[in-house]
Amino acid sequence: MIFLPIIVLAIIQGITEFLPISSSGHLVLGHTIFDGALSLNNLDKKRLDIAVHIGTLIAVIFYFKHDFITLVKGGIDILRCKFKTPNATIALHVLIASIPVIACGLAMFIVDVTIFDSLILICWATLIFGIILYIADKRPQSKDSIENITIKHALIYGFFQCIALIPGVSRSGITMTAGRFMGYSRAQSARFSLLMGIVTITSAGLLVGTSTFQDGNLTGEFLMILGVGIVTSFITAYIAITVMMKWFAREGTMTPFVIYRILLGGGLLLYIYWPVLL
Repeated sequence: MIFLPIIVLAIIQGITEFLPISSSGHLVLGHTIFDGALSLNNLDKKRLDIAVHIGTLIAVIFYFKHDFITLVKGGIDILRCKFKTPNATIALHVLIASIPVIACGLAMFIVDVTIFDSLILICWATLIFGIILYIADKRPQSKDSIENITIKHALIYGFFQCIALIPGVSRSGITMTAGRFMGYSRAQSARFSLLMGIVTITSAGLLVGTSTFQDGNLTGEFLMILGVGIVTSFITAYIAITVMMKWFAREGTMTPFVIYRILLGGGLLLYIYWPVLL
């Protein structure tokens, strides 16, 4: 049944998009496993990836609905040249943090960079940046909330997020790493990371979606597949966000995610290099 692998891929995306374990790396692995069952061309694969990202975007907006309303109000204040309102301040900082990755992503899209399309690179990125996350998480936590974030810290968040263009790094993982290095609590680091994700995922979806859906050659069956992907990724992403934020609220550390990354990256590298070692 074709919907089963679609559901599995959507679950993978939903769980991994906002946890610091790399959704892009898991999606590559998922496509590798299910390519035979799905028989999708490259264009339809991109469309499916966009669909499951839409589901996760709706989930984070729904979970952080109050923060999302703040961002919208802040955006309106900025358009009205009211830059010093509390809403405008947080919206401006999220926007500043998102500009570097949007610029880098646009450049990579125009040049059509394929140098990062490597399973070995994904494995090493998963492993190495998991260890870096562990190091960052050992820093003391401050009492600061993201409402008090500075432009300097917003830019640091933004430049760290650019590293996530390498599959396996994890957008949420590297931005939480930045937050922990700067002393923000795990909960506040995750919160700002997810708010950045709203802008980043929306921008990437508009950029890639414009080129992949302009053809319009979509069958009723494939539209149903996309719908299943959106709904499934929304449900699983909302559950994943809820569990993660409750974990951090109870002073849970990043260690479980680090252990998972080390086991996944190290295990896959061992699998890849094992024939060479024999």
